[in-house]
Amino acid sequence: MHNRRNFLRMAATTAAAFSLKGAARAAAYGPVLNKPIVISTWDFGLTANKGAWEVLSNKGRALDAVEAGVKIPEADPKISTIGYGGYPDRDGRVTLDACIMDEMGNCGSVAALENIVHAISVARAVMEKTPHVMIVGDGAFQFAQAQGFPKVTLLTPDAEKAWKEWLKTSEYKPQINIENKSYNGNVSTTFNPLRLPGNQYNHDTIGMLAMDAQGNLSGACTTSGMAFKMHGRVGDSPIIGAGLYIDNEVGGATATGVGEEVIRICGSHLVVELMRQGYPPEKACQEAVERIVKKNKQRASQLQVGFLALNKKGEYGAYCLQKGFSYAVCTAADKNVLLNSSFYFKES
Repeated sequence: MHNRRNFLRMAATTAAAFSLKGAARAAAYGPVLNKPIVISTWDFGLTANKGAWEVLSNKGRALDAVEAGVKIPEADPKISTIGYGGYPDRDGRVTLDACIMDEMGNCGSVAALENIVHAISVARAVMEKTPHVMIVGDGAFQFAQAQGFPKVTLLTPDAEKAWKEWLKTSEYKPQINIENKSYNGNVSTTFNPLRLPGNQYNHDTIGMLAMDAQGNLSGACTTSGMAFKMHGRVGDSPIIGAGLYIDNEVGGATATGVGEEVIRICGSHLVVELMRQGYPPEKACQEAVERIVKKNKQRASQLQVGFLALNKKGEYGAYCLQKGFSYAVCTAADKNVLLNSSFYFKES
């Protein structure tokens, strides 16, 4: 009798556990609220979203939408952390990182790519035309040339001027919310809140997530990386599972900020797995941020990292370390709006 009671108790506990898992799974796979939808990081996400929406509104594929969307900031010389016009490394060389992932788990990536404007399109070519996931450095450039991408000098006069100004002190350190700093032709870090929304001073990595009319997800992430980084440094942006991750059953996530911290926790993959467990997008992003804080709170207090997520229901959310991370959302109902992320470190 005693063993029978124990068996029944264990069976009931197991059934309850499976019931909770089922409830979480049902929450993740509930009715779709927004379809199609595109979301992206920072204020230039508004312009990028417009490019993506042209594809989505015509019942195009999410993969085509995210590529078209992020190509817009890649080609904008006023944005100093993406593509053409990106700030160089400490040796004066502009190197780009990008990755892309579709609804079937196909993915492609390039890192330390020079002299090509649209790193995201090269990443897609890696995905579709090679058996590989990532190609880097000279090999990435050679591949891009073989695919017909034109060679372009990425270092603009403004970026070169900023680099030469930096060389006077050669102070290498990540800056919180560099996207909210005013450079005015040098590397001044005077914060000006009036320059936050919708302007050329607001920039960082762009990560984009989209769900198309068919309910399929894709994502893209592209950057020129940290200004004045060591030559050869690669952050999270081209790394599948760190800067970007898509699971078409669950949702997608992307990251922005100091990539080393995102890599340490496989951040975007973590966010997606938390959504698989039933976490809403913002709560999943918050848990990832708190993992970073737990590893080293002092270090985290001096940096910015933000996560952005979209689940299969069309729900979205973001969370970051420091105040100042914005993201853009475009749906048929809400059109294209800029929102502010919740954040961990409260102002004193």
